[in-house]
Amino acid sequence: MKVAVDAMGGDYGPPVVVQGAFMAAEELGIIPVLVGRKEEVEREVSRYRGKGVNYEVVHAEDVITMEDTPLSVLKTKKNSSIRIGIELHKEGYCQGFVSAGNSGAVLALSTFILGRIEGVERPAIMTLFPTVSGSHVSLLDMGGNVDCKARHLYDFAVMGSIYVERVLKKPYPRVGLLSNGEERSKGNKVTKEAYDILDSSSLNFIGYVEGKDIFFDKVDVVVCDGFVGNIVLKVTEGVAEAIYHFLKSEVERSLIAQIGMLLAKGAIKRFVKKVDYAEYGGAPLLGIEGVCFICHGRSSPKAIRNAIARLYEFNKLGVLELIKEGFKN
Repeated sequence: MKVAVDAMGGDYGPPVVVQGAFMAAEELGIIPVLVGRKEEVEREVSRYRGKGVNYEVVHAEDVITMEDTPLSVLKTKKNSSIRIGIELHKEGYCQGFVSAGNSGAVLALSTFILGRIEGVERPAIMTLFPTVSGSHVSLLDMGGNVDCKARHLYDFAVMGSIYVERVLKKPYPRVGLLSNGEERSKGNKVTKEAYDILDSSSLNFIGYVEGKDIFFDKVDVVVCDGFVGNIVLKVTEGVAEAIYHFLKSEVERSLIAQIGMLLAKGAIKRFVKKVDYAEYGGAPLLGIEGVCFICHGRSSPKAIRNAIARLYEFNKLGVLELIKEGFKN
């Protein structure tokens, strides 16, 4: 399997992306097609040539920055690493695309080049959160669509349910609509309209859920617009990092606490691993006629490796075809 990888994406560019791609190639046997400025990419590739990994480099002169708007990248930067990588996927040369670059650009170019699944009005970015039982809950949209209609939220629920049922192996997944309270009277105009649509659907809709419910196994799929979803993601990341720093600060004040920290070292490591975004790698962009995974801008080599691994699993399980079938019924 060949996977197009945006070698220029993320905060750290080729050094991190190339290392992560080669990790995936060694472990999974995939062939990374590294898209970016050839000289810069080859410089990093030279560090790994002795590993006997198959790879390809495709030159792309333009680099899309985090400051570029989705509209501007559609009109300019025709030779960007994101655009060329998605085009390689569209042509069938690669079986998917991974980028830690500008998520808005990936969403816009994926929709423009690959198109949407019939019946889907808006693609959505889906992410996974750990729960207290050791399971996972999916949330979408994570930031692709700031403003949504009720119908869009229904589409997100369908796509999320298919992913959770097929990939996470949870039959008849519970779907919750994120709101400012569990009562039927809560919510804004869009969520109230979405509630009626979801309530009359064949999905296992359990009603409104609050932010606190996400981590406590009350629901399997959480639906919201991208504005709210991205805030949930960033707040969660911030809280996890803050807890770690709070613990570290308190431990440094006491010898007894330091001893306790040593005894609890294994448990703390497991906690950090559960909330580390690198463990989840990338977020699938659901609703497009293709397979694209979007990674965190601060992605490490491990995160890039895991994103490619999730794309590999996504293809192996045929999730794209399952979602397409879901919108035919």
